[in-house]
Amino acid sequence: MFIINCKNYEEIAGDKIIKFVKIVEKISKRYNIKIVVAPPQHLIGLVSGGSVPILAQHVDSSKVGSTTGFIVPELLKKSGVSGSLINHSEHRISTKEIEYLISKLNDLKMISVLCVKNVSEVKKYAKLNPDYIAIEPPELIGSGKAVSKEKPDLIEKAVKALKISKNKTQLLCGAGIVSGEDVAKASDLGSKGILVASGIIKAKSWSSTISEFAKALS
Repeated sequence: MFIINCKNYEEIAGDKIIKFVKIVEKISKRYNIKIVVAPPQHLIGLVSGGSVPILAQHVDSSKVGSTTGFIVPELLKKSGVSGSLINHSEHRISTKEIEYLISKLNDLKMISVLCVKNVSEVKKYAKLNPDYIAIEPPELIGSGKAVSKEKPDLIEKAVKALKISKNKTQLLCGAGIVSGEDVAKASDLGSKGILVASGIIKAKSWSSTISEFAKALS
C-alpha cells in the first residue's frame, strides 16, 4: 500500500489535483502497484470514482442527515471514496471516536488507515482491526528525516506487536520519507507500505519522485 496524503498544500490546489492523480494513475499501472491519494477534503469530488483509489484525510463520527459541516462515512462511499485516514497527528481524535470510525468503515467495507504516534498506540488499537496502522512519530513528520532511518526499532517493534495481535491489520510507515532508499528500508524492516506527504507533494518532479518510491516498493 502506497498512500499519498496531499494535506492542504498549495501545490495541489484547484485543478492541479486532477493533473496529480493522472500522474499517479500512469505510475500505478507502470509498476503494477496500488497507489492511493488523499486529496484536500474539498477537492475529493474532482478525483473520486476513477481508477485511483481516493481516501478522505479525516472522517467524522456523525450520521447521515442534519449534520452540517461534518464528513459522513456513508456519503463518502456514495461519492466513490474508498476509505479514510483516521487520527492523523494533525487531526487527533478521541479513543471513542476511533473505535466508532474503524467499526463503521469496516461495516461499510471501506479502507481504514489509523495513524498512531508510537508502539503503545499500535498495541492499544490493533484489537480494533483497522485495515492499516500507520506509525508516524510527530517530531519526524515533514522533517525530511525518515522514521525508517531515525527510529528503525520503532518499526520493528510495531511489526512485532501486530504479529502478536494476529489480526488482519498491516503496518504502514510514515514521517519524513523523502527517497526510495527510505522506502526500501521501511520495507526491509517489515512495513507493508508507506504513508507520505510533503516528500512527494513538495518534490520538484511529482512523476520522478512517485516513480522512485513505487519502484522501491515493487
